[in-house]
Amino acid sequence: MGLKYKMVVMDMDYTLLPRSKEVTKRSKEALQKAMDLGVKVVLATGRIYTSARVYAKLIGIHTPIIASNGAIIREEITNNTIYKSILPDEMIKEMVRLCRQEDLYCHLYTMRTVYTEKIANISKSYEKWNTTLKDEEKIDIQVLSDVEEAIQKEKSNILKAVVVDQDSQKIMRIRNEILGTGKVSVSQSLKDNLEVMNYGVTKGNSVKILSEIYGIKREEIIAVGDNENDISMIEYAGLGVAVANAEKCLMERANYITDSCEEDGVAKVIEKFILESAC
Repeated sequence: MGLKYKMVVMDMDYTLLPRSKEVTKRSKEALQKAMDLGVKVVLATGRIYTSARVYAKLIGIHTPIIASNGAIIREEITNNTIYKSILPDEMIKEMVRLCRQEDLYCHLYTMRTVYTEKIANISKSYEKWNTTLKDEEKIDIQVLSDVEEAIQKEKSNILKAVVVDQDSQKIMRIRNEILGTGKVSVSQSLKDNLEVMNYGVTKGNSVKILSEIYGIKREEIIAVGDNENDISMIEYAGLGVAVANAEKCLMERANYITDSCEEDGVAKVIEKFILESAC
């Protein structure tokens, strides 16, 4: 009898990764055992691609990575970009304008680079993380006097715009305005941030693309997440799982709730629904 679930897709921060940002021994072992059984293990994150790639390498995952909330799917081992959806130039300019209106800094993401006018919040976190990485693994952070210069510099490679601030009212005003254009998808992976992608870009859409490539039915997929940007993928998957520390909006849509990211919630899902059934 074959395995009921053939693909496991998981968010990274506060889902697979606890606050320490380290993959636990139990998680590594569960993921490796699932891969040994032929299960496709996929990272699906709002992070920049190069950041997700570091963790994929650490875990030993060779399947394509879903990064920037589904704006890119890339298989590093074959150097193949399977899917890419860029943020239109007019929407980049609009996001920069809205952020300036609120006296905030907009960050622009490509596959490998974060552009900003000031090292702040998200770029500050990546800069700090860079100090722990080898040169070839570091996030390329570029500070520009005008972040709009990135549009010409990158020529259709910008995948996502991000703004972070503790003032949720500012974030909500920007969210409502940019959504009103009808030309973008938006998401919040944390309460203090707003992530803006091209219209139609979601983690769920990218999981669908990958599942079709592999010939895996949606009922054969487990997806695990913790926040708003994970809703689309847990709704697409046959088994949509929320970690115990997930936001209410995700909890309400999950088929199953596992333990928190601090208690190896992802590992426990794999053990229960894949490894135990394989015994």
